[in-house]
Amino acid sequence: MATKGTGTTRAKKVTAKEATAAEEKQLRGYEMVLILNPELTEDKFNASLDNFSKLITDMGGAIAEVQQWGKRKLAYPIKQFSEGNYVLTRFQLQPAMSKDVEAKLHISEDILRHLLVRLDS
Repeated sequence: MATKGTGTTRAKKVTAKEATAAEEKQLRGYEMVLILNPELTEDKFNASLDNFSKLITDMGGAIAEVQQWGKRKLAYPIKQFSEGNYVLTRFQLQPAMSKDVEAKLHISEDILRHLLVRLDS
């Protein structure tokens, strides 16, 4: 009489779920380029960067580096602007939170475009 070996497959499934849950809790490196409205005053520009940093830290992430590249000409007009203020940001964040960050950036009026890239570990 043959018996089914369900005990080992069930243990593998539980282990895979635990591994996925542990992976979701780990911080992963990201790099984001933001193009901000070129007509922002210096105070509003700094406030926008502070809001972005606060968004990342409130979601359990950590900002590693912020580089302000300044105003640059755009390849094509975005929201009737021919220039944009470029900012490069490197940060650590849980993978599950990256979609939430992008959703919040889509509704911001100060940010014309953004590009989020996951860095290799």
